[in-house]
Amino acid sequence: MAARVVEIHEGVRVFGLSGRTAIVTGGNSGIGQAMAEALAGAGATVVLMGRDRGRLDGVAEKIGAHAVPVELSDRADLRRAADAAVAAAGEPDILVNAAGINPRPHMNDLTADVWDDVLEVNLTAPFLLGQRFGPGMAARGWGRIINVVSQQALRAYGNSGGYGASKGGLVSLTRSQAEAWSPHGVCCNAVAPGVVETPMTAPIFSDPAKAAATAARTFVGRNGTPEDFRGIAVFLAGDASAFVTGQVICVDGGLSAH
Repeated sequence: MAARVVEIHEGVRVFGLSGRTAIVTGGNSGIGQAMAEALAGAGATVVLMGRDRGRLDGVAEKIGAHAVPVELSDRADLRRAADAAVAAAGEPDILVNAAGINPRPHMNDLTADVWDDVLEVNLTAPFLLGQRFGPGMAARGWGRIINVVSQQALRAYGNSGGYGASKGGLVSLTRSQAEAWSPHGVCCNAVAPGVVETPMTAPIFSDPAKAAATAARTFVGRNGTPEDFRGIAVFLAGDASAFVTGQVICVDGGLSAH
């Protein structure tokens, strides 16, 4: 079914992404998958980028997207995948950096190798993809970059030193991207989830008491689900967010305000 477009006076489109192309890293799982599903449902042509080829192909078939496997920590492979995405669907209007890794050693045991891997996937890959696609969006006069960060960009969590640093850096990168490209119609924002049940957070949800404790810290009384990120993805990816840029938007049930 074609996506319905909501319009206001003078025919300005508010919601609806028909004619737009989106690249979503991590679109084969968790929050990234939910965002990709929402963008496709709103009419965008979607390219999924991720490491798990089997799951990538399955999600792509489900939502009618293109699938480009990639190892985000390998810069040469990332360049190849970016070119493959363009070959499949054209230059993107929307870039969603949702992929991330979070090994959880204690700070005492956080090695340089683990640090490098986390920053390469969580921060350097979004930087390189932004450098690849942001200037083109600016030259065309319209674009959207959505970086999925974390509450750990704002506060410390146990055994997540490298992850928190990478997400804090991604917040700063988002603001720098906004400063550089927003004058040319490219809005760049970060989405900060709270505690969301995904494969990455399995250690939390394997402990019912711990999961209940995090839910109790929200205003709404529950932890998040990937589906909670569908609306923010469509909003930030479209014309409705034309005056929203350089922001960190917490989608967390009130956790960050508690």
